[in-house]
Amino acid sequence: MKSRFGEDSRYKQTRKETISMIVLLIANIVWWFTFAYGFGSVDPEQYVYILGFPAWFFLSCIVSVFLFSILTWIIVSLVFKDMPLEETDGEEGEAS
Repeated sequence: MKSRFGEDSRYKQTRKETISMIVLLIANIVWWFTFAYGFGSVDPEQYVYILGFPAWFFLSCIVSVFLFSILTWIIVSLVFKDMPLEETDGEEGEAS
């Protein structure tokens, strides 16, 4: 007999998707913090410039946009799955 209170299998997938995006968000914050404060904490006369921008700004603000956009696309392609949003067979009548 199937339990009425069993967890919907879609929750397991959405939990996986949520955790992967939270990990990516934390990685983005660590990346930004490391380059912005790591390279940006030196005397401005000692800055290294990349394409006219200070290296700390270029790496933390410009490179991160492209890097994490690509990483997001990869994670969505690998982890996310299409799933129906309507009720499955065992759920009719429970939502009243």
